[in-house]
Amino acid sequence: MKRRSLWVLLFVLGTFVVGQSSGNVHGTISYDPFAYTQHPLGTVWGDPLPDAPALAARGKFMVGVRTLQLFNLNQIDVINTLTSDSTIVYDRPLTVEVWYPAVLEPGQVQLTIYTDFLGRSDKPGSLRAYTFLGRATRDARPNTTDGPYPLVVVSHGYPGSRYLLAYLCENLASKGYVVASIDHTDSTYKDVGSFVSTVVNRSLDQRFVAREIVKMPIWKDLCDLNAVGIIGYSMGAFGALRTLGAGLEENDVVKRYFGRFTPMIVAKPSDEPDPLFKAAVLFAPWGGAVGASPTGVWNKESLAKINVPTLWIAGSQDDIAGYRGIVNLFESAVDSKRYLLTYLNALHNVAPHPAPSIAKEFDDYYRFADPVWDIWRINNINQHFVTAFFDYYLKRDENAKTYLEVTPTSWPGFKPRTTVGLEFLTVDPRE
Repeated sequence: MKRRSLWVLLFVLGTFVVGQSSGNVHGTISYDPFAYTQHPLGTVWGDPLPDAPALAARGKFMVGVRTLQLFNLNQIDVINTLTSDSTIVYDRPLTVEVWYPAVLEPGQVQLTIYTDFLGRSDKPGSLRAYTFLGRATRDARPNTTDGPYPLVVVSHGYPGSRYLLAYLCENLASKGYVVASIDHTDSTYKDVGSFVSTVVNRSLDQRFVAREIVKMPIWKDLCDLNAVGIIGYSMGAFGALRTLGAGLEENDVVKRYFGRFTPMIVAKPSDEPDPLFKAAVLFAPWGGAVGASPTGVWNKESLAKINVPTLWIAGSQDDIAGYRGIVNLFESAVDSKRYLLTYLNALHNVAPHPAPSIAKEFDDYYRFADPVWDIWRINNINQHFVTAFFDYYLKRDENAKTYLEVTPTSWPGFKPRTTVGLEFLTVDPRE
């Protein structure tokens, strides 16, 4: 494509920003999903569709994005230790994408291109790159004027990538959050390895990244240490449950699959929730439907250690994590003020972005798609409820509480006739 044509495309798809003193609003161009020449519907995943609930729209901040390369020193190399008689230690590499409120300079564009992959590295010949647009500005200057902001750590499934929930990461950053999404080593499409590594490392990665971010010079003054949250999807939610204090049951299933690593992941009396994390969003957490126990591989008593607010999101026909298992985990978190959003008849894919256009094969397409639900609509609903949840529990915004006060006849923020297929349950341990 000629350079002139590329800039024409960027003008049509992006939002050019005029100079502004604080850089914390969308300039003179409003974020209007009906202004098709500026924001054509179906162009950028996460844009609010006409039937989107109120909090799906972006916030007032411009969004910057940066890629970090971190190393967690002296960690067990699970992949190589599995085939060795000794324990092998290495500096564990982690790529992290950070979205944040930003200040744009004159001429900078609120648009970027992300590169991700279909297929998986353990299936030779299947790995293929694809790109998609996002509404963020690469390496933009952080907006320090309006901070500090809550920090939210995002953890993908197995396999997955740091870009799988980019639509949600951008959306939160536009509302005044710093969002750090992890590429979990041995668990991405590009480097997928033994499932044992995923189980052992998920919570360790989450804890490490949160603490590393808040001590780095560029981020430490931007992040509010008293307002740290976590979002996990599938195995990311599995890791989040571990981070919140839960552990696995020391039974035959766990011992058979995880062998010498069993002591690292089973529940122990000394386990405590990580005090840094104040709230959690759990998309389809794995493990509740494995084995004969009602809580699967999870130790039921340890789930009672979860003492921070949690928002659980699942499909009622989830055939990967098992909806009944998810509900059993939800019911066992008896000390958490918790919410359960259910997409009726949806399968497991209640968190990822829509399928890219190159996903022509069934397996590639069904990494993202659902036979009943429009994934873009799911994304909009997720943006709404995750915003309400974190605004209330991390920002202490009393107005956000209204959107969590859902009843069978009242769904605040939803347009008429748009709650079909949704269920919302609230459980308060104090009641």
